[in-house]
Order: sequence, then structure tokens, then C-alpha cells
Amino acid sequence: MDQVLRQKPRQSFAGLWNISFGFFGIQIGFALQNANMSRVFQTLGSSIDDLPALWVAAPLTGLLVQPIIGHLSDRTWNRLGRRRPYFLAGAILSALALFLMPLSPAFGAPLLFAAAMLWLLDASLNISMEPFRAFVGDMLHADQHAAGYAVQTAFIGAGAVVGSIFPWFLEQAGVSNLAADGGLPGTVKWSFWAGGIALFTAVMWTVFTTREYSPEQQAAFAEEQARAPTPTVDALAGKSYRASALWIAAGVAVLLSVDWAGFEKEVLLLGALLVAYGILSALGIGLARRGRTANMLSSIVGDFSGMPPVMKRLALVQFFSWSALFIMWINTTPVVTQYVFGSSDTTSVAYNEGANWVTVLFTVYNGVAAVAALLLLPWLSRKVGQVMTHSICLTLGAAGFLMFFAVRDATMLLVAEVGIGIAWASILAMPYAILASNLPQAKLGIYMGLFNVFIVIPQLLVATVTGSIMQALFPGEPVWTMLFAAASWLVAAIAMLRVKATLPHAGQG
Repeated sequence: MDQVLRQKPRQSFAGLWNISFGFFGIQIGFALQNANMSRVFQTLGSSIDDLPALWVAAPLTGLLVQPIIGHLSDRTWNRLGRRRPYFLAGAILSALALFLMPLSPAFGAPLLFAAAMLWLLDASLNISMEPFRAFVGDMLHADQHAAGYAVQTAFIGAGAVVGSIFPWFLEQAGVSNLAADGGLPGTVKWSFWAGGIALFTAVMWTVFTTREYSPEQQAAFAEEQARAPTPTVDALAGKSYRASALWIAAGVAVLLSVDWAGFEKEVLLLGALLVAYGILSALGIGLARRGRTANMLSSIVGDFSGMPPVMKRLALVQFFSWSALFIMWINTTPVVTQYVFGSSDTTSVAYNEGANWVTVLFTVYNGVAAVAALLLLPWLSRKVGQVMTHSICLTLGAAGFLMFFAVRDATMLLVAEVGIGIAWASILAMPYAILASNLPQAKLGIYMGLFNVFIVIPQLLVATVTGSIMQALFPGEPVWTMLFAAASWLVAAIAMLRVKATLPHAGQG
């Protein structure tokens, strides 16, 4: 592919497969994390009220890692390419974390070690995941973006099915599902170890079967380059420090409110992050004003403040979409074990049966997502457009969360997961397909990284604020979190309708 191309050639299905197959392995890692970490923490002695604090490492890591990796991958070119070096590094570190996680009970502070491994796992998964989002945009012509993200979503669903169902599958094969002598169940341990191998193998498939376009070839794709203006860091020099001061003031107010309002200690982290962002944005502006624009901080702050309008509107949708998802990942195990299986005792048969049923539920919604991505979403988007498709899917997901609030039958919860799975498929495909067709190619990595910040921020809010709200209003009653999740997706569905006026041509399937 040495000749100068003016348009990216269309990829065959095999090409689409190779581009996104690594995401199959990455999602196995995420699925094992999402479906099992609350169980791991509770088995190692954590209370329900402490779960958000232990989970906070994951979104905090994403908040720091994704913009940095996006910025760096836009500027990387070596023997492996532009994005693939990050696929490889993230896969190695993720596999290491998955192998070490089951060994937590052997350490003097097992709960702390497990939290540290969650931090390492989430950081490593983000190192691989963030460039994969930009990779689809890099490799495909605009008219294949929707198909590319649909295939990626199908692999996400398939990987999540494998990661979620594996503990249940091992139990059926005779592996012990009970924690003994302070350790973790055999089903959990072997799932993490097998997941590490699968993750590494899948990412290596993409690394070795794809060849990225060189910087010269990317520059020749005039259509992609001209799609939207590229904001420069120079515009940051004209910004005032007022917004930075407001961020700092908001953070200080949150920090002071913890003692005054009796919030949980995790809220201190939220205040600290607000103050930190205010300080960093002020530093970025200061550097830009002195003409020092060739630095990562000013570039990231400048790109964040210069986001295109469509990205800002989709960011609001992402915020409410991922708030509900993080609520689900933290609280599904406590809700199902306590309300459907009738036990909160992590050593009981009922609790562990309930925890394994959660892996089945997660398998169903991810399986539904894989099918919906290939069959339902393309058909529906052709009929009503991408914007309305996403709004409809989010509404179906909200109905699924309402069932968790009202239903006490384990089998009926499978119906709830169908709606959640359809919404999950749309969340993973529609916003990215719209963005990839409407962002400047040269900044696709950083903008995808910044867009993912609006995945991370709601997770941090859920992890820091939910504990305080639940402790104050519904102590020991995690089922109410599902009502909050349903409301969050309904708000996202309404917010999605505002995107249509900004980007009319993206409504076509």
C-alpha cells in the first residue's frame, strides 16, 4: 500500500474482523472485572457501603489515562504503527493484572491488594481500549464507520459473554464455587487466569493482522482531513483564568461540605479532582500565553475547551448513559443476592448462587448486545436515523432497570437484560459512529480520549456520591440504585434528541 491514495479503500468483512478482534479480548477483561470485583471485595471482607470506594480506582484511572493515551497515540509512529504499540503494552499489563488478582488472599492486606490490581487492570485495559476507538476511524472510510463500530460492538458483546459466563460454566464443570479459608472461589480464580490468556491472544491477533496507514498516507486522505476544522492550542492563549478559578472554587466547596453535610469520605476525592483540574487548566493557559504550546498539558486543555458542538452534545448523553452502567456494575450483585436469592452472607450457598446468576444475567445482556449490533441497530438506524435509534435503545434499557427495582423472580430478570443489552449495544456503537465521521482525522485519538472522559466522570460521581446518598436515604437497601439507573437512561434518551439539530446528516444509517 505504498501508492498515494486519496480515499481509504473499503475493507472486507475479514478486514473489519481483524481491525476489531482485539476488542474481544479487552472486553473479556472488562467483563471479568465488572461481574466479579464486587464479589471479590465482599468475599475479602468489604461491606456493601465500602464497595463504591473500592471501585473508584477504575474510573479515576480512566480519567487520567485516556486523554494522555489519545494525545500520545495521535503523535506516535514506529515499527508497529500509530495505535498498535498501545494495544500491545496494554495487553501485557492487563494479562499480568488478571493473573495476580486471584492471589490477593495470599497477601497481608488482601483487600488493598485486590484494589491495587483493579487499578492496574483498569489502567491497562484503558491503554489498549482508547486507541481501538480511534483505530476504526483511522482505518475506515467514513461510509464504513457505522459498520466498523457495529463489528466492534459485536466483539465487545461476544467478549463480555465469554468473560461473564465463565464462572458459571466452570461451576457446571465441577469447579468449586464456594470461598474456603479466606480465599476466592475456584470459579473466580480460574476465570481470571483463563481471561488473561484470552485477552493477550486476541489483542495479538489485531497487532499482527493489521497494517496501519503511514502519516503520509493519512495526510493524503483529503476528505477525512477536510471534514472539520482542527482547533489549535493557540486559541488557549486567549482564554481567561475565570473558568479555572470556578473549577477550583467548586472543588473547595465540595471538600468543605464533606464534614458539614456528613458525606462519605469518598466525596473528598471528587473535590480534589475539581481543584486539580482547575489548577491544570490554569497552568495550560499560562503556558499557552507564554508561547509554550508544544506541550501535552496545553494541547489537552486546548482540545478539551475546543470540542466541536456535536461532541459536546453527545458528551451529555454519555454522562447519563454511563452513570447508569456504573450503578449496574457495582450494585447488581448485592441487589440480586439480597432481594432475589435472599442472602448477603458471602459464605452462604444462596449468596454464591446469586452471584453466579449475576454472571448469567451479564452474559445475556452482552449476548443481546452482540446480536443487536449486527442486526437491530443497522436496520433501525436506516429506518429512523442514528440519533433516534440511540434514543429508543436507551429507553428500552431504562425499562430493564425498572424491572430490577420491581421484580423478585430470577428468571424474569432475563427479560430485563434484553432491554439493557439493546441499550448497551447502541451506547457502544452510535455515538462513536457519529463522532468518527465528524471529527478531524489528525486529532481522532485525543478527541476519542476526551470523549471517554464523559464515561469516566459519571463513574467517579457514582463511586463518590452514591454511597453518601444511599447511606442517608436508603441504608442497606441497594435496590433503589436501579431506580436511579432507569432515570439516568431516560434523561440520556431525551438529551440524545438534541444532537439531531446539530448534525442532521448523521441521522442516516
